[in-house]
Amino acid sequence: MVPRIPVSVDLVVLTVRCQQLCALVWRRDRPPYEERWALSGGFIQLEEDLPAAAGRVLAERAGLPGAPVHLEQLRTYGYPDRDPRQRVLSVAYLGLAPDLPASTEAHMSWQPVSSLTAMAFDHRRIMLDGIERAGAKLEYTSLGAAFCPAEFTVADLRRVYEIVWGRPLDPRNFHRKVTKADGFLVPTGHTTTRDGGRPAMLYRRGPAELLHPPMLRLAG
Repeated sequence: MVPRIPVSVDLVVLTVRCQQLCALVWRRDRPPYEERWALSGGFIQLEEDLPAAAGRVLAERAGLPGAPVHLEQLRTYGYPDRDPRQRVLSVAYLGLAPDLPASTEAHMSWQPVSSLTAMAFDHRRIMLDGIERAGAKLEYTSLGAAFCPAEFTVADLRRVYEIVWGRPLDPRNFHRKVTKADGFLVPTGHTTTRDGGRPAMLYRRGPAELLHPPMLRLAG
């Protein structure tokens, strides 16, 4: 007899809030792992494909219906002891989004990833894999702008890179790289003085999906 193994979708939803990289999590109120933070997730329904299940979990369990969240499949986790109750396969999705409001679900909370040192199941491992993927995506794709509002300055974008990569970047070098990357940023023709000092040019995300040249972390 072929064993039937449940399949779930778990979401690593990341955003930048209050100058910190944060993940959307909830605190479990029952065993196993009672009182530990957990990612939002749910079992796949028979009629669903994986992207539809991820979208449903984002709307219903994470409490972000209609939110402008970029979702992409992260990886599958299937080692036998990941859930002490039963064998469960998890297909994890990474979600990247600009500063979002609180979830519509009262039990969900944005928490700084630096504070999530002990999580339920293997969710910390999944979250760290998601953070690493996010950092890599910022190197060679335009998804860094997915953490920004519709219009943003180069300084806004640089802060995103610094927060996700966890280190400061040279402002002039960063400005040169992002403004010369083909199709990354499009000037809006407007400026802002919200950061004080001289007016700063406002940009929006351009049509490019891949960055030429890439923004390599080791390059500074």
